This record gives sequence, structure tokens and C-alpha cells, in this order.
Amino acid sequence: MYVPLFSLSRSPPERRKGGGAGGHGASSGGGKGSGGSKGSSGSGKGSSSTGGGKTSSVSLSGATSYFNSASAYGYGGGKSITIPSGQPFEGRSAGGGTRDQVFGTKTYGSGYPGIDGRGVSGRGFPFWFWPLIWGSNAGAAQTYLNGSEYGDSFNTTRVGGALMEATFISNNSNPNTTFYLVSDNATVTSLISSISSNCSTYLSTSSSTSPMSFNGSSPSSPRPEQAIQYYRASSVVLALDGYNNSATYSDNSSIPDSPLPSNIDVKLLDCLNQTVGLATPLVDGALPTLFAAPSIPGLVLLALLIHWISSFA
Repeated sequence: MYVPLFSLSRSPPERRKGGGAGGHGASSGGGKGSGGSKGSSGSGKGSSSTGGGKTSSVSLSGATSYFNSASAYGYGGGKSITIPSGQPFEGRSAGGGTRDQVFGTKTYGSGYPGIDGRGVSGRGFPFWFWPLIWGSNAGAAQTYLNGSEYGDSFNTTRVGGALMEATFISNNSNPNTTFYLVSDNATVTSLISSISSNCSTYLSTSSSTSPMSFNGSSPSSPRPEQAIQYYRASSVVLALDGYNNSATYSDNSSIPDSPLPSNIDVKLLDCLNQTVGLATPLVDGALPTLFAAPSIPGLVLLALLIHWISSFA
């Protein structure tokens, strides 16, 4: 798979020592793409296997009556199902996404396995998590940025909880670089821990140690034109302070993305990109109990029970 920003090495980031292994620096190109396996500015191929960290359980809140946890560094997978009646977004597909399908591009609506194009309206949930939303101002400027069907940024029904953000600041004063991470509460909390373990060598002590509420309508919050990488069906985004992607608000969906600035901390960017790709929580592949088909003996017993009850009617 093509990985945007960097060619990931087969060696994962080295935990607790910072510095993802084998990063090769940011691409200055401005290519375009939106599928889950195509990079927007990648310079090579890489793997986002489950290596690189110990799999750990991440508790989930929100619309999760059929599962209550995901796994950091987990593989995901399993069967895709149709969300049943009575559940949020009934009739849409959910599940089946795997770790090697996590990477999107700089485009909102990327990171959906096998789906190209901008925007998230009407789409399924290949990783169960809902896409993040940017707020009404962005949606008014470009229709494809309108994610209002998923509620506002404070919607606690969202899988993993309301949207949150974290700030990661380079400890290198020249260049001094600030990155933002936006996703649901459970994901941001988990990734803060993973990033702290993997990238501490490059992080300023001013970086986030806990999530902060994300207000998509606030001018001080990360904005869609600052996005440099989407992950997991656009439910996670890494943004760069000071970056302005002219393609974001263009009516021409084929226009190339603006290149990243040259004066940024590439080592921190590499480590962040690798860690998010490897560690962002995924729902385990086992089919949720709510959707599991009953066994044949179970069906036989159920039929006998119904027959027995009906005999008294």
C-alpha cells in the first residue's frame, strides 16, 4: 500500500525511545488520491502491520451496544454487516476494515477501503468509527466538508465519544513545529499514550498529556485546510499548524494538494504518522454478539420452545 508522507519501514517505531524506525522525510509533492490504499504524496510503499506495540484494549462509549472496546495496535477485520433497524444509521454497512487499510490521504473522505471521492455523506463505517466533522463554516464553504448527519463535535453518541483534539509540539526550536490530532475521545486518549511512548525524543513538554474538547466551529480549532493525513475512514486526522492546502476549498476535486512546508520537524512528523497508522484503535474482527447468527442446534431448540408455548395458546 502507498503510505502518504513517508515510506514506512518494516520496522515499527521503537517504543519509549521516540523516533519511528526508518522514516525518510516528508514528500514535497502534491499528488492526489482518496482511496484507503492510495497516498496523496507518498514516496514509496510501506506496511502498517500490527507490529510496533503491544495490543491493548481501549474502552468505547457512544453507539456501541454491540461491542464495548477496540484494540490499540489491533488488526481489526471480521465480516462487514448491515446495521439493523433501530440502531443509528440503520441499513448502512459496518465493520471489516483492517490495519493495512487505515491510511487515507490529505482529502476529507479518504481512508475508506475501495472508495474514492471527497466527502463522507451517506457512507458506511468500515472501521465502525464515525467520520470526524469540521463544523458548519467548513460545510458552508464546500459541500463535501458537511458532516452534519453525524451530529456536531460534542455528540456523545459518536463511537468512542465526542470529538477531542491533542497538540504535539516539536522540541526542536529550529524549526518549531506544531501538529494537531483530532478524533473521538477514546481514540485521542489512546493515541496520546502511544505517541508519548514512541515519540518522546521529539516532543516538547508542552505537548498534550490528555485530550481537549474539539469545537469544529471555533476559529482557534484545527481546520480542514490544515489536514495533512486522514486515517481510518476519515475518523482520525493529523493536521499541521500553518499549513494551508489550497485543494481543500477548491471546486476542482482533481487539483493537487499543496506541498508541505520544508521547514518542519520531519522526524516528529514521521514518528506521528507511523504511530497513528500502527496504533489507532480498531474494533476486533469477531462478529458482535448482536449480529452473530444462531447455531443450528440453537435454532432447533428455539423452534421446539415456540411449538411448546403455542400448544398452550
